[in-house]
Amino acid sequence: MLLATLGNDLRNLAYLAAAVMFIFGLKKLGRVETAARGNLLSAGGMLVAAVATFFYLNGDNTLSLLWVVPALGLGAFLGAAMAKRVEMTQMPQMVALLNGFGGVASLLVAVADYAHGLKRYAAAEASVEGVPADIVAAMPATLFGPSWDTVLAVGLATVIGGVTFTGSLMAFGKLQGVKWAPDQPVQLPGQRFIVFGLLGLALLLSLILIAAPGAWPLLLLMALVALSLGVLLVIGIGGADMPVVVALLNSYSGLAAAMAGFVLGNVALIVTGSLVGSSGLILTNIMCKAMNRSLMNVLFGGMGAAPGSAQATASSVDQGTATEASPEDAAIVLEAAQSVVVVPGYGMAVAQAQHAVKEFAAELENKGIEVTYAVHPVAGRMPGHMNVLLAEAGVEYDVLLDLEPANAKLENADVALVIGANDVTNPAARHDQSSPLYGMPILNVDSARTVFVVKRSLNPGFAGIQNPLYFLGNTRMVFGDAKKVVTELVGELEQI
Repeated sequence: MLLATLGNDLRNLAYLAAAVMFIFGLKKLGRVETAARGNLLSAGGMLVAAVATFFYLNGDNTLSLLWVVPALGLGAFLGAAMAKRVEMTQMPQMVALLNGFGGVASLLVAVADYAHGLKRYAAAEASVEGVPADIVAAMPATLFGPSWDTVLAVGLATVIGGVTFTGSLMAFGKLQGVKWAPDQPVQLPGQRFIVFGLLGLALLLSLILIAAPGAWPLLLLMALVALSLGVLLVIGIGGADMPVVVALLNSYSGLAAAMAGFVLGNVALIVTGSLVGSSGLILTNIMCKAMNRSLMNVLFGGMGAAPGSAQATASSVDQGTATEASPEDAAIVLEAAQSVVVVPGYGMAVAQAQHAVKEFAAELENKGIEVTYAVHPVAGRMPGHMNVLLAEAGVEYDVLLDLEPANAKLENADVALVIGANDVTNPAARHDQSSPLYGMPILNVDSARTVFVVKRSLNPGFAGIQNPLYFLGNTRMVFGDAKKVVTELVGELEQI
């Protein structure tokens, strides 16, 4: 008995240590220069929690180890393979998938534990047959059936986990550009009523399950409702707004894990899930403010939907003729500038041009030209995408400007060099009410004296609408692969 109590205390101390490591790890993730250490610290916390849980396994210990050890090995192998093979440009898709895996894991854990519990309760009832009623009445009720809070936790883990799984798959599809997940928002007739109807059904099933814990088929029906909800909540959101959705789904995966922790009575899982859930929701709210979106619309799948045929109209309007420039032309203007603002976007990530951009900035700085970077909160496909790429190339953190200081710098900039950024520089967001981007804060690159846009073509960006920036009088288009163009710019500047 003493050894069991000591073991529980040691396990709880290990969980407490893991929770502290998670909190400090999250704190360090808030800054680029400490993010790597924060990631390692959080990973170490997860290792401590996993080891503590591993040594706590009891009951059918041999059978448990036979399942756990191969699963750990397979998971470690797959995780390492994905980390090595996935390009930085595909990281948002990977994050979306991992969110989905976390959600479905919580769902399966909750359902499996509930099914195992029903068998255990049935065995307990059978074991007391013939025992006097007064003795049975004195036994804890939880011996013969789950408490209402456990059933509620099972239901929430099932619903949130199911929504996270299919919603994350849909987000992955939109980011990957697959046919079954269109970039544009899809609104079914009466979709809002369907969503709220399914939410109401899930709540009703939860209440019935609490009242009748043995009606386990209701749990499977709840899972189907949740899986359908996940699709509906994400399909109605435009591809350009996927960074916000990925952040929200990350929050959902944490909440599902916390509910699974309540089901299992695992403190570490509750703490970890709560941290992920709360931090993901805070990030989602920050992203919504950055894009001037409504959090309620994100939650219920109505963000980014263009009214009527507004989106097609915005893409088909004749914007005029774009003016093309060569790298040599751009180098001449850049060499005469005093202030240059570089605006990175997804095109830079695809071309893996971050190191060439760093070399380009160093060449300008050697000539006494000030170089700063304007980084939109949702540039790329996920929050912080551009910051990570530029930090990888050795760009100093203090020259990476957020939205407001970047726009203040652009007002007096001689040159704005836009490298693969599209929707986050679209002036239509300021004045075109028919645009799906209307109201989203953008980088006002058109206020710079001269704008050079490095892009492969005039094709619309991820939101599927044309960018009027390309046809303005102070804009010059430099067509080509971002890395090749920037490398040519460096060569031209070296010769001037």
